[in-house]
Amino acid sequence: MLRLGRREFEAHEPVIMAIVNRTPDSFYDQGATFRDEPALARVEQAVADGAAIIDIGGVKAGPGEEVSAEEEARRTVGFVAEVRRRFPDVVISVDTWRHDVGEAVCEAGADLLNDAWGGVDPRLAEVAGRYGVGLVCTHAGGAEPRTRPHRVTYDDVMADILEVTLGLAERAVAVGVPRESVLIDPGHDFGKNTRHSLEATRRLGEMVDTGWPVLVSLSNKDFVGETLDKPVKERVLGTLATTAVSAWLGAQVYRVHEVAETRQVLDMVASIAGHRAPAVARRGLA
Repeated sequence: MLRLGRREFEAHEPVIMAIVNRTPDSFYDQGATFRDEPALARVEQAVADGAAIIDIGGVKAGPGEEVSAEEEARRTVGFVAEVRRRFPDVVISVDTWRHDVGEAVCEAGADLLNDAWGGVDPRLAEVAGRYGVGLVCTHAGGAEPRTRPHRVTYDDVMADILEVTLGLAERAVAVGVPRESVLIDPGHDFGKNTRHSLEATRRLGEMVDTGWPVLVSLSNKDFVGETLDKPVKERVLGTLATTAVSAWLGAQVYRVHEVAETRQVLDMVASIAGHRAPAVARRGLA
């Protein structure tokens, strides 16, 4: 059982986390949800399309203009409070690596801290423990926030992913994060080249076998683009193919841009696996 905010999710229940970037320079939407009203409209549509979690980020992952903790908080805290007011049952996640931002968004009503940079600020887990919210424990290969990988090597990339994420998860529980609210994430593209991310996907079952719920952030990423030689806006099909494979291997939470399309993929895989009944079953029965 995965528990986040007011929601509980069964072991085989796929969960969609919709991305809402409060940045003017997002790699995918170039600031389409930087202003409040478009961002709130995005939340409303994502929930209608089947997202259970809204992931709010105030700093883009890649290199760019420096964003202070104060500016990151300005972009996210008030928005978290407004989403909490308008959508009381949705799970609110905030993508941050900074403990002071984490503290502020938890005060505003966040249910989950998505630490995409692998515990670079160890106090973030302590904030999650103090507030009793969830935490995503990600493998970033030791990379500093907002840096790109350069000639990264691993003897065994999945062994490293497991060592790091399981260590972060156990530490999170030790500092007070509810065990049922901790997720592990292989960190596609973070501290990895394309072959590393493909291998992490291929071996995702090894993470699932640990018993921790697995989150994957695949949406339109560079490893998809490089694999198919496609620019950002032409990576949806590759993303959905990777989503289907990840679902078959047992990942539970999917951080995405295209919510409706992902919902169909996850429902189809769940039905093939026998975890979901068909929405309609008339064929051959008339």
